[in-house]
Amino acid sequence: MKTELVEALNKQINQELRNAYLYFAMQAYFDSKSLGGFANYFKVQAKEELEHATKIYNFLISRGERVRFFNIESAEKEWGSILEVAKGFLEAERDNTEKIWELIDLAKKEGDKATETFLQWFVNEQIEEEKNAMELLAKVEMIKDNPAALLALDRILAERK
Repeated sequence: MKTELVEALNKQINQELRNAYLYFAMQAYFDSKSLGGFANYFKVQAKEELEHATKIYNFLISRGERVRFFNIESAEKEWGSILEVAKGFLEAERDNTEKIWELIDLAKKEGDKATETFLQWFVNEQIEEEKNAMELLAKVEMIKDNPAALLALDRILAERK
């Protein structure tokens, strides 16, 4: 594999870990608000991001490449509302989608068909991730300041596995 592509994949591992870190922070925010369903939703989301990082890690190892880790940006955030969290979730997923597309473009440029094929899974995954984030945001926007609706959504989110 070309050095630039290996470096970019290592950076994507860091991006996935950064998102996991962010989603753990979102989980903590909801735990502090006694919204266990929302907390569960982001706990599951964080776990998925860790799985994505592991998938890239394993791919690099299988290609005989070195995996490198970088500092992870702090996820220490203060959100003013559930709506801010939901918007931040969608923004993080859209940012991640852009990074995956950049990786595919680089793999094509380098002529690395194996990496290009590997990354297709992430393209499909990001479609699902953005859809989930948009749906959560839409539901939160519908709720507005309705505590009964908020608690109903919290119960639904508690079921996510």
